[in-house]
Amino acid sequence: MKKRNYYFDNAKFILIFLVVFGHLLRAFIEDNEVFFALYKAIYTFHMPAFILISGFFAKGFNEKGYVAKIAKKLILPYIIFQVIYSVFYYYLYQKPNLKIDPFDPHWSLWFLVSMFCWNLMLILFTKIRPSFAITAAFAIGLLIGYIDWVSNYLSLSRTFVFFPLFLVGYHMKKEHFYSLFTFRKRILALGIFLAVFIGFYIYPDTQYQWLLGSKPYEAMGAASVWAMFKRLGIYALSLVMVMSFFAFVPRKQYFFTTLGKNTLYVYLLHGFFVKVFRESNFASYFDETERIVLLAGMSLIIVLGLSSKLITSFTQPLIELRTSQMKKLLGRLSVGLRLNQGR
Repeated sequence: MKKRNYYFDNAKFILIFLVVFGHLLRAFIEDNEVFFALYKAIYTFHMPAFILISGFFAKGFNEKGYVAKIAKKLILPYIIFQVIYSVFYYYLYQKPNLKIDPFDPHWSLWFLVSMFCWNLMLILFTKIRPSFAITAAFAIGLLIGYIDWVSNYLSLSRTFVFFPLFLVGYHMKKEHFYSLFTFRKRILALGIFLAVFIGFYIYPDTQYQWLLGSKPYEAMGAASVWAMFKRLGIYALSLVMVMSFFAFVPRKQYFFTTLGKNTLYVYLLHGFFVKVFRESNFASYFDETERIVLLAGMSLIIVLGLSSKLITSFTQPLIELRTSQMKKLLGRLSVGLRLNQGR
């Protein structure tokens, strides 16, 4: 069995924690400037970094059966959870009608659709010289914002907007990440993080929708020729923040390292907790700035719980369409019962 890389597992665990934390923060950004600034700072890099890592691990896309493999890994879980979330929202928000639209991804499910498309797009873009392919991908990401009907439907907007980061990740090597592990670069990265957070705090009017990549320029009130330069600035900021993040990712094994392989479970399941949290009276307790530590703690508990063997064993049939972990868990329980009976 191929040994897993601790560095990338650590990165994925930290990023999925930030995804959950960012989604919990969302409930308070209208009323708390510190939360709003932190929310925007996180959104400059957490999904871009996830996308870049996904591209880095997509190097086997041209292997036989790869497309079928990722279709099973991404599209089937997408369809299953699109239905589950539709029913969940129907009851949670007491909607008059149950609507299931497979082409309009619920909330965070856009990532599965876009990931599938990014892998397919590699078939074309890897036939072109890397420098030209990356330039073309960024150009498309900038220009696609002028097409009004390209939005959340089929996750088209995010697919084109974030594809350049996926393609950059595909062309990166481990040495590019490891070159960030110098004291000078880490000090620089820390300064960048602080500067971005302070910048968002001082200028709170910055629209966070620009960081989501889900809307055309007109929907954000900026359909002029300067809109693509604003998105270009977002690209530059995201790349700098992504590299700053990777400079701080630890390389050794920790208690959470092995859980980095279960990020898909957390990604698909945490929405149930976050949505219920937002609708509950319990959420109002966390609106004070000093309680951000408690909010971070809740995020960590959610991530640890949803990536645990118990949860992954029971949900594996829905997410991976397999039952191997369930069989192992039942096997251990059976052995434990026999041992207890033999005493």
